[in-house]
Amino acid sequence: MKYILMMQFPLSLWKTQRLELWPKQDAKAHMDFLRRFNQELIDAGEFVRTEGLGGPEQMKIVRATKTGAAAITDGPFPESKEVLAGYWVIDVETPQRAYELAARASAAPGVGGKPLDMAIEVHPVMFTKASGDE
Repeated sequence: MKYILMMQFPLSLWKTQRLELWPKQDAKAHMDFLRRFNQELIDAGEFVRTEGLGGPEQMKIVRATKTGAAAITDGPFPESKEVLAGYWVIDVETPQRAYELAARASAAPGVGGKPLDMAIEVHPVMFTKASGDE
């Protein structure tokens, strides 16, 4: 079964504690962890896709107007507490395995090597093909 693991970063900390502001050695250790984690998923045949996302200053909220035109506003929503920093799509045998991998991702090293304990949302992927695909 496929799952999406969504890495959430506290919006209140984005301006002061995002990766680009970390000491270089800490940012390198974090990225090295992510590369090893991704390679382990590949080696286990569990890797589907991963992406790191741009920050909230680059995010837009788009809604259709009554005419169908795009109404674009800067995001995220003011009431948002977290921002989606990145995600993995994995293909694993059990939900428990998805939870184990999410816990490992959550413990990625942060500043000073301290585990981030970042929230990772785990969602089953319900549809993988467009309707009508065979």
